[in-house]
Amino acid sequence: MDDRIAHGTSLTHGETHVLRFVLELPYPVTEVWPRVATPAGLQEWLCAADVFEPHIGGQVRLRWLNTDEEGNATVAAGEVTAWDVERVAEYEVILHGRIRFHLEAPSPDATILRFTNEIVGTAARRLDSLAGWHNHFEFLADALDGRPKNWSTWTLDRWLELRADYERRGGRQV
Repeated sequence: MDDRIAHGTSLTHGETHVLRFVLELPYPVTEVWPRVATPAGLQEWLCAADVFEPHIGGQVRLRWLNTDEEGNATVAAGEVTAWDVERVAEYEVILHGRIRFHLEAPSPDATILRFTNEIVGTAARRLDSLAGWHNHFEFLADALDGRPKNWSTWTLDRWLELRADYERRGGRQV
């Protein structure tokens, strides 16, 4: 198991799940911010930003570059709901709900990324999402290390491994 990314946690109220990850990254905020708040950076680890207006109320259209077993890509349109350069980028999109990246700089050469995803769905969707975000955060760590994701090499294998691990752990509800 890749231990660079700590397991995410979740809190559930009815069918609403709040997923949280805290990443301690050995990179300055000036390197992490573009990865979570620009089309070029997002494509290195998460998705293509076909539409991206970087301001509160701006439109976004995120197209995931990994696909399901039938080759379908997730497309999530929505808007920017919080924007504070080099600190907070938040998107509210269909399918994936509220996605929030909050960056803190404990030192000039490090960033703490506090990630929150609020989704509605079943317990299985909660586990699917925890595994999916975990997998993508591994890609983020690789991208920061100078190895952006080559999407043509993506398979479900790692996600399935993570999904089984989150199920064994119960999704670490808090």
